Amino acid sequence: MILFALAGVSDGIDGYLARRLRAATAIGAYFDPIADKILLSVIYVSLGAAKAIPWWMVGVVFGRDLLILAMAAYGLLFTTLRSFPPSIWGKLSTLLQIIAALAVMATNYGVWPAEDFTLSLMVAGTVGSGFHYAWRGVTALRAKTN
Repeated sequence: MILFALAGVSDGIDGYLARRLRAATAIGAYFDPIADKILLSVIYVSLGAAKAIPWWMVGVVFGRDLLILAMAAYGLLFTTLRSFPPSIWGKLSTLLQIIAALAVMATNYGVWPAEDFTLSLMVAGTVGSGFHYAWRGVTALRAKTN
């Protein structure tokens, strides 16, 4: 739990410093979201396997990411679209996923009383972010194919 918390905090600090110091790189912009998704995927599959959360919640997290990947793949294969910047809603969704996972882990130690509320926020944020990315992706793809 402590390692996951440190990973979440360090990811936020890394992104903030890269923007603040204008040290963002193309490779960092490419690998940072991949690293985030690997970390969150492992955590959410582990929480599902441990029966700490229902599998449908794991499906919500994976479903949003698969939607984004499918739209990006379509854009790369069939259009000239090459930029897929994250949105504020995507960043909020990632933050809520980190907080919710920590809340579930902390509940096992008796230190977090609001696990259900936190999980509800995570699901709402993830679904909302998925709809936002779908809308944004369809709009961008239409503009590049017309």
